Amino acid sequence: MAEQQAGLSGPVEVIGTGLLGTSIGLALRRAGIGVLLSDANPEHVRTAVGLGAGRPRQPEDRPQLVVVAVPPDHLGEVIDRALSASDAVVTDVGSVKSAPLAAVRGHPRVARYVGSHPMAGSERSGPLAASGVLFDGRPWAVTPHQASDADAAALVAALATVCGAVPIELSPVEHDRAVARTSHVPHLLAALAAGRLADAPTEHLALSGQGVRDVTRVAAGDPALYGQIVTANSGAVLDLLTEVRDRLDAVIEAVEAVDRPALEGLLAEGVAGTRAIPGKHGGPTRVTESIFVALPDHPGELARVFADAGASGVNIEDVHMDHDPGRPVGLLELTVEEGRGEQLLASLESKGWVTHR
Repeated sequence: MAEQQAGLSGPVEVIGTGLLGTSIGLALRRAGIGVLLSDANPEHVRTAVGLGAGRPRQPEDRPQLVVVAVPPDHLGEVIDRALSASDAVVTDVGSVKSAPLAAVRGHPRVARYVGSHPMAGSERSGPLAASGVLFDGRPWAVTPHQASDADAAALVAALATVCGAVPIELSPVEHDRAVARTSHVPHLLAALAAGRLADAPTEHLALSGQGVRDVTRVAAGDPALYGQIVTANSGAVLDLLTEVRDRLDAVIEAVEAVDRPALEGLLAEGVAGTRAIPGKHGGPTRVTESIFVALPDHPGELARVFADAGASGVNIEDVHMDHDPGRPVGLLELTVEEGRGEQLLASLESKGWVTHR
């Protein structure tokens, strides 16, 4: 089997059966790897076992690999205990890599520890939010340190591959800089934007569209968890927040002075940033256009419009749904490669759909 060739034969112990831990268990079981589950909360273990993510760990079990999937504040102590408990390779799936490494750097078995971080998740938490396909096609950072054993790093990369992810090797420091830029600071900015909505008048909120939902979606995450994540990566986050503050000051000055050229220049920076994000399959971002379809809120309508869109011969790059607050109608946005919108528009209208660009 491919996983045996990669060196991962199991069993794998997963410590922490929340969203990530249970999802890893489900992904490993899908690949035929034995999984041992443990958690400070016995109810979480029972739930994960019931979902098919593995079986409870027993004292006589001898795992090949231990995956620590606990909250950031507890990573160091749990990794330390896992290294002391057996000869297994130990990894963790925390969002920050330098802090847990610093906590165990002096451990005599630190060579068997290699941090990792799957770039997948959800605003939901707990084992019931888990999915065995959560990591499919997603990047999974593997962060060996200077004292890491090469075979240990290869085993952690094999874990990522078996779970359906794409392993990417980074140093712990470079990883923390990367996630500060692509995850932690964006989350804080989303929280700031969403916070301006909490006490807004109802008539203001009635104008909410897909744009504000897109900007604020990740702000729905657990504040206690993200507080731990950001404080564990405070150095890298602070560097970027200082840059953001400088740009925000420039925005304020441009708006205050009604300096349209300066404001447009700042907005153009945002356009350039969106284009820098890797597109489909990791390639360059494609120029796209959107077609909007009025969708009655009835069973089967979404399946019908997807079938009709598929019959048009135009590939759908992305999909968004917005709901009309005053009518039982949704507005479906179908994103297609630039130049293909007219073909999709004509095809859908020929089948009776109400559409516009």
